[in-house]
Amino acid sequence: MKEIVLITGAGGMIAQELEKKLEKVYTIRFLTRKKERENEFEWDIKKGYIDEEALENVSHIIHLAGANISEKRWTNERKAELISSRIDSAALLLKTVRKKSIRLKSFISASGINLYGTRTTEKIYTEDDQPGNDFLSEVVVLWERAADDFKEQKLAERVVKIRTAVVLSTKEGALKKMLLPIQYYIGSPLGSGKQYMPWIHIEDICSMYEFVLKNPETEGAYNAVSPQHTTNAGLTKKIAQILKKPLFMPRVPAFILKLMFGELATAVLEGSRASSQKIQDAGFHFKFADLSEALNDLLKKNDSH
Repeated sequence: MKEIVLITGAGGMIAQELEKKLEKVYTIRFLTRKKERENEFEWDIKKGYIDEEALENVSHIIHLAGANISEKRWTNERKAELISSRIDSAALLLKTVRKKSIRLKSFISASGINLYGTRTTEKIYTEDDQPGNDFLSEVVVLWERAADDFKEQKLAERVVKIRTAVVLSTKEGALKKMLLPIQYYIGSPLGSGKQYMPWIHIEDICSMYEFVLKNPETEGAYNAVSPQHTTNAGLTKKIAQILKKPLFMPRVPAFILKLMFGELATAVLEGSRASSQKIQDAGFHFKFADLSEALNDLLKKNDSH
């Protein structure tokens, strides 16, 4: 019998790629707002509803659900949604797991590299560093606490938190947004361009989830970030180079981004590096540790579609 893995956040790019990686070894189920496939089960976080059949004989939960941080301006309402989509969803899972007297082998939760604070410093953060004190740090602290509840309440043998950097994919996210202006000769770094942009290739982030799922000795937090560091300007230049497009526009001034996006602008204007040494010490190998190789792989695949 294959072990059953239940994945939340079915619509996201990580969930979709992860299914392809895991389906040979595991039985995959998804929790989604609207059931469209045989292996999908409905839930409604606001109403506190979950199709309990999703949890029958489940061994592992991979919790990827969470509203997109950079999709909309951070109004108070949006901030509440960013928190509740992560925390209330985990709480609903916890309540259902407890009600059904399930003991999970693992609860693996997405988390964010933003835990360390939205600021540009020369420090390279490790998993032992303290959280920052801004909104995104607060979101991640609450998110991880909701995950840790599974261990504390003895509902999971272990909890793993994957502190995710900017995921590079041409399907959605930062890379997709950066490609268009560069292709139309209007690409340029944002603000000073000196802010670090911790990044990871979509294939490596999915491999990391597979790795922690298959290695029961992994536990706690891991930075999901490539070992090679880059800045916003460095990434912009590298994309332009691969696309063979010139970059002659001036940098986008920070004040314009703040006018356009409000507080959300800090998420793109600031950034520090984080270390991936802990996951590598556990035995994980990056396929795309080098930025040029990662971008070449993604942009060439994109060209062939």
